[in-house]
Amino acid sequence: MRQDERRKYLIEKLLEEKPVFDYRDVFRSVDTQKRALRSLMNIRRAAPVSEEFVKVQDDYLGEVREERGVVDIRELREIKPLTYLWQGDITRLRCGAIVNAANSGMTGCYIPCHNCIDNCIHTYAGIELRSYCQKMMDEQGCEEATGQAKITPAFNLPCSYIIHTVGPIVDGRLTEAHEEALRSCYMSCLNKAEEYSVGSVAFCCVSTGVFGFPNQRAGEIAVETVRSFREQTGSRIEVIFNVWKDIDYEIYEKLLREC
Repeated sequence: MRQDERRKYLIEKLLEEKPVFDYRDVFRSVDTQKRALRSLMNIRRAAPVSEEFVKVQDDYLGEVREERGVVDIRELREIKPLTYLWQGDITRLRCGAIVNAANSGMTGCYIPCHNCIDNCIHTYAGIELRSYCQKMMDEQGCEEATGQAKITPAFNLPCSYIIHTVGPIVDGRLTEAHEEALRSCYMSCLNKAEEYSVGSVAFCCVSTGVFGFPNQRAGEIAVETVRSFREQTGSRIEVIFNVWKDIDYEIYEKLLREC
C-alpha cells in the first residue's frame, strides 16, 4: 500500500465504526484526510481492532514518523552532565522514555486534533496505546491519583516507553500542596524510569499551560527534584528537559546554568 492508500483505508475503517463525517468532505484533500484521521483516532474509545488494521496503521505512522523527523538524544548538547535542554516536539525524541502530562483517566485526550501533549502522544503512538491504558486502568479500578506515574510501551513513537503522570491543577493561588504534588510527579517518573532500567527520560513542562502552574516555579521544582533524586540515589539517568515555548526555554536555561 502507498501512504495515501493506507490513510484512506484507516479512515474508512474508523468511519465504519463511527460514521461522524460526510465521505465527500473527508476525502476532499490530503489535509482534510489527515485531519479526519487524527480526529477519528482521538475520539475512538478503546476497543478491539483487527490485526490488519494495526499493521496498516503502524506502517502509516512509521512513515509519518520518518517524514516528521526523529531527534536522537545523542544529537542533543549537554547543558550539564547527564542533562539536556531541548525545544521541540517531544513525540519526535528517540530516548528511553518521554513523560506525558496525562489526566486522571489516563487514556488520553478525546478532543479532536487538540494541541495538548496528551493528544499528540496518543495520535502518533497509535490506537494501541489507548487500549493498553484502558486495560491498565480497568485493572486498577479507579482513576490515577495526582502525583503518581505509570509506564507503557511507546508503540509507534521513536522512544521506548511513555511515562504518564497526573499533575496538579492550579485554579487560583499556588499552594504548598500544589508544589508537593508536582514534586511527586517528577519523583514518581524518575522512580518508574529506574524501576524499568530506562537510561534516559524526557520531561515536558508538567502542569503548566492550561493546568495553571506558574512556569517559573514549575521549572524550579523540576530542576530541584532531578538534582535531589540524583544526590539521594546516585542515579546516572540522563534527563532531557523538553520545552515548547520560548519562555520555558529561557527559564530552564537560566536555572540549569545557575545550579
